[in-house]
Amino acid sequence: MKKLINDVNDVVKDSLLGMEAAHSDLVGVDHGNKVVYRIDAPIANKVGIISGGGSGHEPLHGGFVGLGMLDAACAGEVFTSPVPDQMFAATKLVDGGQGVLHIVKNYTGDVMNFDMAAEMAAAEGIRVESVVVDDDVAVQDSLYTAGRRGVGLTVLMEKIVGAAAEEGKDLDYCVALANRVNDNGRSMGMALSGCTVPAAGKPSFELAEDEIEVGIGIHGEPGRARRKIGTAGEIAEMLVRPILDDLDYRGSEVIAFVNGMGATPLIELYVMYNEVAQILEAAGVRIVRCLVGNYITSLDMAGCSVTLLKADDEMIRLWDAPVWTPGLRWGK
Repeated sequence: MKKLINDVNDVVKDSLLGMEAAHSDLVGVDHGNKVVYRIDAPIANKVGIISGGGSGHEPLHGGFVGLGMLDAACAGEVFTSPVPDQMFAATKLVDGGQGVLHIVKNYTGDVMNFDMAAEMAAAEGIRVESVVVDDDVAVQDSLYTAGRRGVGLTVLMEKIVGAAAEEGKDLDYCVALANRVNDNGRSMGMALSGCTVPAAGKPSFELAEDEIEVGIGIHGEPGRARRKIGTAGEIAEMLVRPILDDLDYRGSEVIAFVNGMGATPLIELYVMYNEVAQILEAAGVRIVRCLVGNYITSLDMAGCSVTLLKADDEMIRLWDAPVWTPGLRWGK
């Protein structure tokens, strides 16, 4: 294992120190609770938006803390859910008097711990609502979930709902919007390699030189099928077709997100985006906005995922709204 680390037990701690040093104009870090927060939090009369999960998916979630997106993010250990105390601390930190929305990826530990944190907050008079993201069409149940996993759609939801909260929309509006995003988004991913968790010191799974894993999650877990590698066009078909089969996108306008899993260069992601765009055009699906890059990763996994969100006018307007975070910036 070759990693740019000091000690396998200090990776998350040292990473948060680095994030704070690099982006002190945008975020602060509660190092005791491993919470990244907006430096202007709490914002009076604004709904607080928080998320979080295991580390190793950077820039998700801490990299999306800032204007127009998250107010705070909880960082668990690598691929390990944050504990309720972290989430409770984040909730109190961003409560501006209008309640707090938890955006939760559908992994058993995340859901359970965020639920416990919400109960703790309610006991102190803070209204908390939660929306669970479950957009992965690859598998119904996996090593970490009951039901579909929460993957790439999380990024789009955090951006769109974060923009609504920034505009002053109330908690009920933000919850309804988040559910609408979840209902209209689907994702599918693949891997060219496994990823190496520092504490494990070896890849999560091995692939032969001519093999790919189709339908992977973001924790290094295997997918729905192991296949021989094909062209970018063939791989794009493997990712896009299950999405189109799962939700009727015909005649729709979509936000298309081609995401790298951590070790895939941008040149290859643009090759994949071109293939995805051609498939969607032939299927009568119109891309109105797109995002291409490494935004929800799996450490050093090589591969990519595709997320499609059937977007209405309100979602597109909120997508275009200013965002200024360490990991996503435009329009300020």
